[in-house]
Amino acid sequence: MALALSLGRRGQGTVWPNPAVGCVIVQGDRIVGRGWTQPGGRPHAEPEALAQAGAQAVGATVYVTLEPCAHTGKTPPCAQALIDAQVARVVIACADSDPRVSGKGIAMLQAAGIAVDTGVLEDEARKDHIGFLSRIDIARPMVTLKLASSFDGRIATATGESQWITAGPARRLVHAMRARHDAVMVGGGTARQDDPSLTVRDIGITRQPARIVVSSRLDLPLSGKLAQTAALIPVILCHATSADPHLVTTWQQLGATLIPCATRAGQLDPADILRKLADHGLTRIFCEGGGGLAASLLQADLVDHLVGFTAGLAIGADGLPAIGPLGLSQLGKAPRFSLEYTRAIGPDILHSWSRT
Repeated sequence: MALALSLGRRGQGTVWPNPAVGCVIVQGDRIVGRGWTQPGGRPHAEPEALAQAGAQAVGATVYVTLEPCAHTGKTPPCAQALIDAQVARVVIACADSDPRVSGKGIAMLQAAGIAVDTGVLEDEARKDHIGFLSRIDIARPMVTLKLASSFDGRIATATGESQWITAGPARRLVHAMRARHDAVMVGGGTARQDDPSLTVRDIGITRQPARIVVSSRLDLPLSGKLAQTAALIPVILCHATSADPHLVTTWQQLGATLIPCATRAGQLDPADILRKLADHGLTRIFCEGGGGLAASLLQADLVDHLVGFTAGLAIGADGLPAIGPLGLSQLGKAPRFSLEYTRAIGPDILHSWSRT
C-alpha cells in the first residue's frame, strides 16, 4: 500500500476534480501492475494497473488508495473493471465519501465474491486525499499557506523590495510544491506589486497549475504577466459582484475565468471564495500571500497546512509583515498549528505545520 500511495502522489496537482489515486496489483509475490490517476483525471488508477497486469490480474490482490468508483461518468466504474478482471482480493486504504461511491464500490466487489479489506495505511491515505475529501465533505479545497520571510517575519522592505529573501534551493522547492497543487493563489496587492507569473519553472514540469488572484475591484495590471498569459495558462479571478463590468469583460476576453464572490465587512469573504473554487473543481490550493489574504484565511480558520521558509536576515519593524492584522487581544484565540517537520534548505529553514 505504501507503494500505491507513492504512485498516487504523482498525480497530485494534475487530476482535479478527481482524486489522485494509486494502485498496485500483486500476483503471488510479484508486482504485475502499477497505475495512478492520469493527467486530467483519467484514466483512473485501477484500469491503468489492470492494463499493465493483463491476464495476470486473474486471482490477484489489488492495493488501491481510495475506494474504487461505482458510478459511470466519463469512464466506466473501476469496481466493475476489477470484477471483470477476476481479481481475488482488493485492499483499500480509505473509503470514498462521494455519495456516488461511498460504500457502493465495496458492495459491488463483495457482491461479486471478491474479498475486501479496508483501512490499510488509512491515515496516510487521508492526508494524500485531503483535498478531494475536503471538497466532498466540507465543500472547499484544501489550503496550503506558504510564507517566505526574514528571521523577523517580514516579506519585503519598507520600499516593497522582496526579491529575493530566500535563496535558490528554497525557491526551487516552492516550484515543486506548486506543481503538487491544482492552483496557486495570491491577493491583488501581491499581483500588483510583484507582477508574478505564478508558474512552475526550472524543474522539468510542463503542466501548469491554475493561477488565482483574489481582487475585489479587479484593479490588476492589464499589461502584466498574468494578463499576457491568461489564454495559455488558466487564470481565475475572484472578485466582488460590484467590480467594474468593463474590467470583467476585458479579463474574460484575455482568457481568464471570472468568479464573483460575496463580501463581508467590505472585504471578499474567504469562505465564499473557497466554496466557489470547489464548485469550479479545485481540490488543492497553494496560497502564497500577501499578508492581507493570509490574515483573512487564518481568521476564517481555512488554512490546513502552513509552510514557512525562514531566511537568516533581519529587515526590521518598518518592513512588510508576512501576515496582516488579525485583531487579536488574547493569545488563546491565535490560530495555532502543530509542527510536522523542519529541515535546512540551502541557507534557509523550512518548517511545515498542520492544523491542530
